[in-house]
Amino acid sequence: MTARASEEEPMALAAAQLREASMRVTAPRMAMLVAVAHSPGHLDAEALRERAQRITGRLSLQATYNVLRALTDAGLVRCTQIPGHPARYEIERHDNHHHFVCRRCAAVRDVECMIGAAPCMEPGLPEEYDTQEAAVTFWGLCPGCRTGAAPAP
Repeated sequence: MTARASEEEPMALAAAQLREASMRVTAPRMAMLVAVAHSPGHLDAEALRERAQRITGRLSLQATYNVLRALTDAGLVRCTQIPGHPARYEIERHDNHHHFVCRRCAAVRDVECMIGAAPCMEPGLPEEYDTQEAAVTFWGLCPGCRTGAAPAP
């Protein structure tokens, strides 16, 4: 496989995912989906914009937010809102996981839900409410920050 072919494969996969979600296939959407899918961890919009621009060239911050919102609404990307931090994005896996956030370096790590299927907790609301998800955030220090090996943010 040539280097060019290996670059085109993620874009083709992104195009197929967009079509499957009944979305219009555009270069910014494909590039952002590739950026989210191939990013380590949970990145914010600015970091994803930088990655997507490597594929598409120029991409405004407003276009970045518009694309991320569309991908989130379509169920392709998961947006995690952590108090005191910018929104973070990851590929939606529909696995009902939670997050651990390091108080010092702000690293985010997935935490599997240990209780069961979504929403994995019962909020004790009347049955007229349709609870679909529980978002739990664990706060503490990552191993690097506990030992002083991680750089300060």
